[in-house]
Amino acid sequence: MNDGLGMERSYYVATAAPFAPAPRLEGEVNADVVVIGGGYTGLHAALNAAERGFSVALLEAGRIGWGASGRNGGQIIPGWRKGASELIARYGKHEARKLFELALEARTLTINRIAQHAIPCDLHVNGHLTLAAKRADTRWMAEEAATLADVMDYPHARVLSAEEARAKVAAPDFHGGLLDSCGGHLHPLNYALGLAGAARAAGVRLYENARVTKVKTIAGVVAHTKGGAVRARYGVLACDALLEGLEPRIAGRIMPVANYLVATEPLAAPDSVIADQLAVSDSRFVVNYFRIGADGRLIFGGGERYTPSPPADIETFVRKHLLGIFPQLEPARIAYAWGGLVSITMTRMPHIGRLGDLFFAHGYSGQGVLLPALVGKVLTEAMSGTAERFDVLASLAPPEFPGGAALRSPLHVLGMLWYALRDRL
Repeated sequence: MNDGLGMERSYYVATAAPFAPAPRLEGEVNADVVVIGGGYTGLHAALNAAERGFSVALLEAGRIGWGASGRNGGQIIPGWRKGASELIARYGKHEARKLFELALEARTLTINRIAQHAIPCDLHVNGHLTLAAKRADTRWMAEEAATLADVMDYPHARVLSAEEARAKVAAPDFHGGLLDSCGGHLHPLNYALGLAGAARAAGVRLYENARVTKVKTIAGVVAHTKGGAVRARYGVLACDALLEGLEPRIAGRIMPVANYLVATEPLAAPDSVIADQLAVSDSRFVVNYFRIGADGRLIFGGGERYTPSPPADIETFVRKHLLGIFPQLEPARIAYAWGGLVSITMTRMPHIGRLGDLFFAHGYSGQGVLLPALVGKVLTEAMSGTAERFDVLASLAPPEFPGGAALRSPLHVLGMLWYALRDRL
């Protein structure tokens, strides 16, 4: 499904850390846990399970980290896709605070993993800034900052005036912003490869080019590939947008959507474009997001497309959105252009659960850099007999898209067109 989205033309691949390839699966092997998917969720689950003494085999259909985990914008945004005020409205203050604390734990776990394993992923935690695309956005931003401080005991977010925001980001058409000082960014592919290296060192057997064609969930879990099979007591299904038809019972709860990114040539004065190594996004429904990379390039994601096929030219497609925000960068050459699929849910909260002894987690809806560290830990807790935190996450289960997997795409297109029109108006 990621065909034509140009991972080989990605800035992240061009600057990837060395990683020894893993073998294909040949024949039948046994393990306590089989993990299907070599992205953040699968890698965190595998690493946590190995640390608890489980024997683990991880099957990746392509190359480790080459799904959404190695293609995304690399933005570290504390919390869930739903803000504090929305969490309270949906779950009440007590449950909302518990959920927010879990999200903060995900941030801590992520940063600690990077430090523990000395993962060279260009980590910066100088803050994340959400720019107000509409003047009215500053009102909800002020309410959100107050709710975070007063209800969530989180005093790290503050509203910036239009002048303060422009001092941080040289983009003329925004009306202020919400700055979370605990946000940041990283090199997403190197983070994934670092996790894979840590998992390998912990004893996890990694297999690449080992696409799972069938999963059986009777008396444990058996994952079949073209070359063999893994028989295990437990399984973790961590395919996200690349689930396809592997597990029809949950496929209708997520919607794969494409994101497109570019990286410019190194800029002469990158700090004059985005100051303080901030990660930045805007408040549009179809979000633009951007940051400065380690070598002074602008890494920019954005644009809206409502058909499964990628644009004929990703660079041209994204460049017009980049220049809509940073017109002064018109002379800058685009050096890399790529895309990738992520999954969203109806509620924009992740879908986490189990089918017998097969656990699954997907549908992070744009919050998939931090949350997998928590999810991988909680899934392993449940395998070890402590399911309290797993039950909390499973209770977030979103509804199936209307019409299920068969009709979700055309209905989603209509919805996205409506919200895109609202953005423009």
